[in-house]
Amino acid sequence: QGKLTESGGDSVQAGGSLRLSCVASGLPDSGLSDGGYCMVWFRQPPGKEREGVAAIYVGGSTTYYGDSVKGRFTISQDNAKNTVYLQMNNLKPEDTAMYYCAAGGVRCTSTYWSTEAFYSDWGQGTQVTVSS
Repeated sequence: QGKLTESGGDSVQAGGSLRLSCVASGLPDSGLSDGGYCMVWFRQPPGKEREGVAAIYVGGSTTYYGDSVKGRFTISQDNAKNTVYLQMNNLKPEDTAMYYCAAGGVRCTSTYWSTEAFYSDWGQGTQVTVSS
């Protein structure tokens, strides 16, 4: 079982920016031929279901975004630091949520990247609050 640690959550005003970090350690071998795995940011707003925000295939460069964050959020990776980032710009009150990092030994695909069942390792979450 791997360990994922998120950080960077904060309270900001609408229009502001934050960068979330997810540091991965001890992730098991994915079993994929290139050793890669899919890492995803999910979020859960108060009183709502968890939703996929963005995904990146670690081992390649494929990225996916939820419709509500396209053009505002950017997911990236630093393999040397075993870290995945989520740069969030032009934040809106509706971005308020607990943000979770997850990893799975699967290739990210456009159809399934936001399917929670594919991800076996999860972080504890970091809170983002955006005020109007």
